[in-house]
Amino acid sequence: MTVVVNDVNLVPTAQRAPGAKVRILETANRLFYSEGIRTVGIDRLISESSVTKATFYKHYGSKDRLILLYIEARHTTEVADLEAIVASHPEPEDAVRAIMAAVSADIAHHGFRGDAFLNAAAEFSEARHPVRSVVLRHREWLTGFLVELLQDLGHRMPGDAADDLILARDGAMSGGYAGDPIAASAALSRITDLVIRAAAA
Repeated sequence: MTVVVNDVNLVPTAQRAPGAKVRILETANRLFYSEGIRTVGIDRLISESSVTKATFYKHYGSKDRLILLYIEARHTTEVADLEAIVASHPEPEDAVRAIMAAVSADIAHHGFRGDAFLNAAAEFSEARHPVRSVVLRHREWLTGFLVELLQDLGHRMPGDAADDLILARDGAMSGGYAGDPIAASAALSRITDLVIRAAAA
């Protein structure tokens, strides 16, 4: 199963046409990721969500609140995706490899624009901005998630190894968007191999 982390679908495909609140969030997810958060205005969100201005404000109150919920939804989706990978790969080594393979599949996906959390952090440079808090919380969760897997793998320095994988992941996603996605994924695979071999040393 290919898990696409950044081109997320916030509503199950089997569900019928979503209500206005979900439709607005889905539209925000698509536009914020593909075009940037700050460049997309409320009028565009309202128009492409096929809702009225009153409906938008009823459900979200402001664009700032919608932005935070967009980032939170990205976090929730990624947590579910990675937990599903681990559930289907009970061996720690297989799980680590599958997670990094999912990143590579994401990089190769049409419409890929890099990591949504890094993109959001770049748009909101103030360290105390609420968006940065959500991004930091997500990255702390991801680090802890990988640390646990690497501990299960028997790595002597799981914290350092998790940092290595996250840095490789960040670089592959940024390099895959800005440059050669094949080279970026190949580099990510090599670093994953090094981390796994170090656990067996």
